[in-house]
Amino acid sequence: MAYKKLKLWFDEELAKMLADKIQPLHPEFNKRQFIQKVKKGVTPLELKDRVELMADLLQQNISKDFESSWNLLEQILGEENEKETGMFTEGYWIMPIAKFVEKYGLEDFDISMKAMEEITKRNTSEYTIRPFIEKYPIRTMKKMLRWSKNKNKHIRRLASEGCRPKLPWASKLQIFIDDPSPILPILENLKDDKSKYVQKSVANNLNDILKNNYPIAIDILKKWTNQNPTPSRKWIIKHALRNQLKQKNPAALEIVKRLSNQ
Repeated sequence: MAYKKLKLWFDEELAKMLADKIQPLHPEFNKRQFIQKVKKGVTPLELKDRVELMADLLQQNISKDFESSWNLLEQILGEENEKETGMFTEGYWIMPIAKFVEKYGLEDFDISMKAMEEITKRNTSEYTIRPFIEKYPIRTMKKMLRWSKNKNKHIRRLASEGCRPKLPWASKLQIFIDDPSPILPILENLKDDKSKYVQKSVANNLNDILKNNYPIAIDILKKWTNQNPTPSRKWIIKHALRNQLKQKNPAALEIVKRLSNQ
């Protein structure tokens, strides 16, 4: 993937790529119409709207039945990403499929959860999951708690990244700004994760919580510091406190001092 603005990858060329993958599995798919509508529609649009346009056109050109559409789209996802990078490079083209699940799968909880697992192994479902958290908060967070113990690092990361109160490029999850307690068991499960990819997400989630629920987050970080922390946890704690350290917050400085002495 040569360098250019991410939004510019969602264009006529990507429409052709998707159509070439879909048509052998679904001969009725109108490849020419799909490509033409993408070409005509994306030019004035920014990234998120380009992705949504392509998701809408997939829905219009495959099937109005979500399960049938997903069964087809799952077949074109390709190999899982074994690395901790590449979701916005090698896997960028899956973003319209993730948006398709987000927008058209909200009434099909179980199918959509499975879809998000498969998508996030290759791209990400951190945005896709958020409407499900808002519509089915208890049910979705139970699922994400199970994901936090999954053997796949991408799924474990989704457990944390998807419920960040202030995820960039996404709407805020006011439910967790008001009360972050449902997130905490997930972070507890991930506090010693060996994947740097997961560690960054846990730290960023705690950084979000510090902004609106400082006492809760700082107490967690103090507790983790007092529990003979692993190298992974030490990194998470320090990264979570990065903004507090810039502000020379006394509690943050004390935590880092204690970590350095352990």
